[in-house]
Amino acid sequence: MSEPVTALTGCLAPDVDGLDPISKEGLEALIASGKANPKAVKTLKCKTVAEGRFRHANYIRDLEPYIVDEPPGLLGDDTAPNPSEASLAALGSCVAVGLHANAIARGIKIQKLELELEGDLNITAVWGTGDVSEKPVGFTDVRIKVEMEADCPQEEIDALITHVTQWSPVFNTFSRPVNMIAESV
Repeated sequence: MSEPVTALTGCLAPDVDGLDPISKEGLEALIASGKANPKAVKTLKCKTVAEGRFRHANYIRDLEPYIVDEPPGLLGDDTAPNPSEASLAALGSCVAVGLHANAIARGIKIQKLELELEGDLNITAVWGTGDVSEKPVGFTDVRIKVEMEADCPQEEIDALITHVTQWSPVFNTFSRPVNMIAESV
């Protein structure tokens, strides 16, 4: 069985003039804004509503709800990624956005960008209802494989990956402690 062919669409597909559809001028304006106010903090919001069993609708901005569910092995209906899979998707997307933005900022043209993510997690605690003996909760190891083809040497791609993971908000959320509060209202 052969690998599926990835058609370049959206941000990687050149427009009719052969230019990257991500605006370098728009990116430069974002860069300037960040440099002008380096301590700016934006609060992001999500409202999660239980729909039944383990299926949840997540409302973000004015977008259609983002559905999260569990697979049958975890008593869900298997209608959407589970929360841990969704977190890997968020991580992969954040790193991919960073790679694309930094490539544009450096004048690198990307022909292909694909990330494969894997995360190891012990689920025997069953959300605190199962084996609650001492063990790590959550991912213990996450691996990201980046397949990137661009008009630059591999060493430059490797340096770009290192730089992006240093500055990716979701990568940093995974890799460092975050202040968390959960309370009833």
